Amino acid sequence: MDRKWKWVLSSGALLVIFLGRMTTALEVPLDPKVLEGLPQPPTITHQSPKDFIIDPRENILIYCEAKGKPHPSFSWTRNGTHFDVEKDSKVLMKPSSGTLVIDISGEKAEAYEGIYQCTARNEHGTAVSNNIVIRQSRSPLWSKERKEAIMVQVGVSLVLQCRPPAGLPPPIIFWMDNNFQRLPQNTRVSQALNGDLYFSNVLLDDTRNDYICYARFPHTQTIQQKQPITVKVLDMDAINETVAAMYNYTNNLFVDSPSGERRPSFMAPLGRSSTQMALRGGVLELECIAEGLPTPEVSWYKESGDLPSSRMSFHNFQKTLKIADVMEADAGDYRCTAKNSLGSAHHTIKVNVKAAPFWISAPRNLILAPKETGILTCRVSGDPKPQIAWSVNGVPVEDSPKDMSRKVEDDTVILSDVQTGSSAVYQCNASNEFGYLLANAFVNVLAEAPRVLTPPNNVYQVITNNPAFLDCASFGSPIPTITWFKDSQTSILNRDPYVIHNNGTLEINVAQSLNSGKYTCIASNNLGTKENHVYLEVKEPTRILAQPEYMVVQRNRKAVFECKVKHDPTLIPTMNWLKDNGELPDDERFLVDTDSLTINDVTEEDEGTYTCVMNTTLDQDSASAMLTVVEATPTPAIVYEEPDPPTDLELTDQRERSVQLTWIPGDEHNSPTQKFLVQYEDLLHQAGVWHNLTEEEGTKTTAHLDLSPYAYYSFRVLALNHVGYSQPSQPSRQYRTNPAAPDVNPTDVQGVGTEHNNLVISWKELTGLQSNGPGLQYKVNWRQKDVEEDWSSETVANASKYVVSGTPTFVPYEVKVQAVNDYGNGPAPEAVVGYSGEDVPMSAPESVQVLVQNGTLAEVHWEPVLTSMVRGRLQGYKVSYWRERSLHQAEAQQEEQQVLAFSGNRTDGRLPGLKPYSLYTLNIRVVNGKGEGPLSPNHNFETPEGVPGPPSFLRIKNTNMDSLTLEWGPPQDNNGRLTGYTLKYQPVNNSNELGPVEEMTFPANETTITLADLKYSTRYKFYFNAKTIKGSGPTITEEAITIMDEAFIQQPIVDVVKAMKSNQVDLATQGWFIGLMCAIALLILVLLIICFIKRNKGGKYPVKEKEDAHQDPEIQPMKDDDGTFGEYSDTEDHKPLKGSRTPSNGTVKRDDSDDSLVDYGEGGDGQFNEDGSFIGQYSGKKEKDTHEGNESSEAPSPVNAMNSFV
Repeated sequence: MDRKWKWVLSSGALLVIFLGRMTTALEVPLDPKVLEGLPQPPTITHQSPKDFIIDPRENILIYCEAKGKPHPSFSWTRNGTHFDVEKDSKVLMKPSSGTLVIDISGEKAEAYEGIYQCTARNEHGTAVSNNIVIRQSRSPLWSKERKEAIMVQVGVSLVLQCRPPAGLPPPIIFWMDNNFQRLPQNTRVSQALNGDLYFSNVLLDDTRNDYICYARFPHTQTIQQKQPITVKVLDMDAINETVAAMYNYTNNLFVDSPSGERRPSFMAPLGRSSTQMALRGGVLELECIAEGLPTPEVSWYKESGDLPSSRMSFHNFQKTLKIADVMEADAGDYRCTAKNSLGSAHHTIKVNVKAAPFWISAPRNLILAPKETGILTCRVSGDPKPQIAWSVNGVPVEDSPKDMSRKVEDDTVILSDVQTGSSAVYQCNASNEFGYLLANAFVNVLAEAPRVLTPPNNVYQVITNNPAFLDCASFGSPIPTITWFKDSQTSILNRDPYVIHNNGTLEINVAQSLNSGKYTCIASNNLGTKENHVYLEVKEPTRILAQPEYMVVQRNRKAVFECKVKHDPTLIPTMNWLKDNGELPDDERFLVDTDSLTINDVTEEDEGTYTCVMNTTLDQDSASAMLTVVEATPTPAIVYEEPDPPTDLELTDQRERSVQLTWIPGDEHNSPTQKFLVQYEDLLHQAGVWHNLTEEEGTKTTAHLDLSPYAYYSFRVLALNHVGYSQPSQPSRQYRTNPAAPDVNPTDVQGVGTEHNNLVISWKELTGLQSNGPGLQYKVNWRQKDVEEDWSSETVANASKYVVSGTPTFVPYEVKVQAVNDYGNGPAPEAVVGYSGEDVPMSAPESVQVLVQNGTLAEVHWEPVLTSMVRGRLQGYKVSYWRERSLHQAEAQQEEQQVLAFSGNRTDGRLPGLKPYSLYTLNIRVVNGKGEGPLSPNHNFETPEGVPGPPSFLRIKNTNMDSLTLEWGPPQDNNGRLTGYTLKYQPVNNSNELGPVEEMTFPANETTITLADLKYSTRYKFYFNAKTIKGSGPTITEEAITIMDEAFIQQPIVDVVKAMKSNQVDLATQGWFIGLMCAIALLILVLLIICFIKRNKGGKYPVKEKEDAHQDPEIQPMKDDDGTFGEYSDTEDHKPLKGSRTPSNGTVKRDDSDDSLVDYGEGGDGQFNEDGSFIGQYSGKKEKDTHEGNESSEAPSPVNAMNSFV
C-alpha cells in the first residue's frame, strides 16, 4: 500500500471522513488474531443468579466465567470472608474457570448455604461477580391436625383454609378429591391467591368429605396433601331437627344467619379499602372475592386512568386482576365491584409502585489511548432513590490509592490524561431496600495500530434501488478513522448517496448499477494505516411483466394463468405456484411451464387464488389471480356493480401514534375487490374534510395506521373493484392521540430582503395536523454568514414570515425556522442561505471602449462594477445609444434612443443596426434587482462610410422623337460623401429583345441630363444609382418611349373619353345618357375588333427564356394596380402593354387618365450587380391575366394597333 495511499493522502485529493471520536464503549474483539498479544482487563462473562436455590439431591454448581488477557485467575469469598477452595475436599474449581462444583453426597446441603462472590483478576485489573445467595430448597411436611366436619346452612358463604407449610420456593396450591380429580371451580367456587377455597354461597351439592388441599414443591418435585375436609350443607329444617335430636335443643339454629338472598359483600379483602405494594417490572395481582346470593359478578376499573390493556389479564373468573411488567404509571386506586340483582359492593385497593434499582445507562468498557480522556457513567433509577458506590479493582474508591487523573462525581467517574499502565476495572454498585445492581466496566489503556476485522475481498450483492451495506469493522487505539474509496480512485463523501456509520459501515441509500465495483476502506490512526477491499454487485430486480389474470372458467374446461418474469441474468430464478397460499394439489391436471400454469378439466375444487412466486437468491416477486369455476350450461349475464361499503369498523392495538383498523368487507357484486381505501377525518383541525390515509390490498381486512399526535381521528373505508368505488363505510368511533412535540419543521424557508436594510424570513406554515400539539409557534433564527457571531432568534405565532430590520445591504444570512409547541421543540432545522435587501447600485461601469466593426456594427467594452458597488444581485448591464447626426451634416439631428440589455456579469456587447457615416453617443449603467445604477459618462464614436441609398427619385421629362431629359434627386441616406452617379440605359425593340447598354457617369453636384441621338418611337430602359468611395448603392429604374409623327390620330379617342368623363357626373341618372353609353360601348367594341384584325408582329419581348437562364432575384415585377402601364408577358400569352396613348402633339404625357408611360417606367426594376455591372435581361410578371378581355395567344401593342387602324 502503501505508497499509493500515502501519495493520495499527501496530495490532498482525499477528503477524510472523520467519524466523531469520543470516549466509546468499544469491546475488545473476540477474533483470536486480534486477541493475540492484546492486553485486556478481566470481564465477567457468566455467573449464577443472585438468588440461587439448590436441590439438596444434586451437587451445587456456582458459575463464574471471565475473559481477559492474560487469562484471569479466580478466587471466592463466602459470607464476606475468603473461601479457601483448596482446603475443602468437597469443593472443586474447574480448570481455567472460576466455576465451583460442590459435592454434597454424604453431606448436608445446609452446610454450604451462604453468600458467595467470585473475583477474577489479572495484571490489568480485578472484576467481581454479584453476591450469589445459595439456599437449599425445602419442602416441609404438613403439621398434623384433626379436622371436624363443617356443617353449613344452604346459601351461606364458606372459606376452606389450606395454609400450606412454608417452603423454599413457595409451593403451588391446588384442590382435588380422593380420586385426584381437580375440584370444579366457577364464579361461585374459586381458589384464592393464598390457596384458600372460597364459596360465595353453598349449595346442597357442595356436601362431600374429600376437599383436599395439595401443595407441590417444584425444586424437589414432591406433592404433599392436607387432611381431607368434610363439608355438610343442610337446609333449615334438617339443621333444626338434627341439632334438637343431638343436643335436646328446642330452638331453631341459624335462624338469623344470612342464608337467603342478599346483596354482595367482600370476603377478601375485608373492609372498603386496602393497600398493596408492587415492584416495577414485577407482576401485580389484585384479588376481590365476594359473597352473596345470587352469586355476584366482579368487575374492575382504575379510578385514575385506563387499565393497561396490553399488559393486563383477568383470572379466577374476573376475581383476580393481573398486570405484568409493572410500571410507575400503574400506581393508583383500583376499584373492584361485586354486583348481583340485589345490589352491589365496592372495594378500593390503593397500589403503590416501588422499584428496585434499574439501569438507565450502565457503565461500559472503555478503550483509551494514552493522554486521552474518558467518562464512566452509572445511571440508575429506583424508588427509593438508589445509593451509588464506586470501587476500583474490587476495592471501594475511598479506600483505593489516590489517583489525580480520576475524579468521582456521584454517578460519574472522569478519567483525564490517562497513562500507559493505568488500566483497571471499575465497579458500580447501586442499591436500595429492594435490591441492588452491580456492574463491572474496565478502562483499558492501549496504543494499537488499526486492524480491519472484516474479511478481505467480500462480495456484496444487492438489488437495484435497495440499500447496500459494506462492512469495515476495525479496531485500534486511538479509534481509527474510516475512509472509503471506490475503484481505488475517488474518495467517497459522507453525503448522498453514501453514508458512513460510526462502526465504519458504508451505506448506499439507493444502490444503482453504476455503484457496482471495487471499494476500499482504510482505517487509520496516529500509529498506522490498514486497508481492506470489498466488492459490490448491483443486480436488476426480479419483476413479473405479465401477471396472471382473474378467470371465470366453465367446468371441465381448461384454465391457463400466465406469469412472465424478467430477472437479472446472473441470478438463478426459481418459479413456484401456490394455491390459496399453499402447495399445488398433487394432480396431473396441473401442468407447470416456465411461464404459465395450465389446469385441465377444471372442477369446483380448483377454485381459489393462484399465486406465481419468482424467487432468486436476493429477491422475489409474486402476483395472484382468482379462478372461479361455473357450470357449463348457459347462465344469465353476470351483473357487475360497485361493492357494498365495508362494515363493523373496529380499532385495536391502540398506541400513542398508531392503531389497527379492522373491517368486514361488503358484497363484491361479482367483481373481486381490488383494494380498500382508508380515509380519516380530523375533528379537531378540519372537521368534515376526509383525507386519504392508506390503501390495502383487496384481500386484506385490516390496516396498520400511523397517526399524528394531537388529533381527533375518525376513520372510514371504501372498497374498489373494476366497476368503481363503493360508498364510504360508517365512520369508526373517535380516536384521540395525545399531544407531542412537533415532528417536522416548516418548509420552503427563504430569506429575501424587501428593503435595503431588512431581511424577510418566510416559510410555509405547518398544518393543524402537523402541529402535534397546542401552542404552535415558530422559532426563527438568523445570523450573518461567514461572520463570527451568535444566532439571533425570535419566536412568533400564527405567522409565515418575520422581518429582521437594520441589516447591512445585500449580505448573506443563514436562516432556519423551528416548530415548537407546548410539548417541546421540533427537530433541529437545517439552515438555508438568504440575502438581505438590495439597494440601487452606487457606481457606473468604467473604461468604456467602442470598437467599430463596420458601418452598421460596433462592439462596446467596459470594466465590470465591483460587487460591493452593485449592492444587490447583479442582473446585467444596459447600454443606451443614439445617433447624434450624419457626419456630412453640421447640425445635430438626434434620433430616438435605443437600449440594449446584456444579462449576467458581461463586460462587452454588440450594437447592431447602426447607420454608416454617423456620430453616435452611448452610456452604460449596471442593473440589479432593485433598479439601475448611475450612468457612465457619455462616450462618442463614429461609423465609417458605406454605400449610399438609392437616389430619391428619377424622372423623365421633355420626351421628343430623338431626345429626353432625366432628372434625379440625391439619396436620402448618403452614408458617406457622394462621389457621383452612374446611368445605364438600353433600348427594348418590338420583339422584346434588349439592345446594347450605354453607360454614363456624372459628378455628385449634377441633378439633370438630356440624352440626344435617340431612336424615335423606341422604348428605353434606364438604370440609375449613386456612389461613394465604398461603392455603388441600389439601382432605381425608369422606362420611356420616344414619340412618332403620327401620334395625332389618337386625339379623337382622348376627346371622346374626356367628354364621357365630363358628362358622367351630371348625366348619369338621365335616360338619354344610358343610350349614349350603349352607343359608345358599341363603338369601342368595333374598334377592338378592328385592332385584332389589323394586329402586327410587334409588342413581344423574349423575357421568359432569359429569366429562366439567369434567375436574377433582383428583377421585380412591374405592378399595374396603381394605373401604371401593363407588364411584359412571362408566358406564351403575350399581353399588350395596356392603356398607352400617343397625343397629337407627338409627345407622351401624363393626363387625367390612370395610364401613362411615366407610371409604367417607374414600375421597372432593372438593376446593377454589386460591382456595378448591368443585369442584361428584362423580365416582368403577369398579374391580372383574368381581367383581359381577349385570350388570344398573341395580342398587339395598342400603339401599333392604332397605327394599323389608321
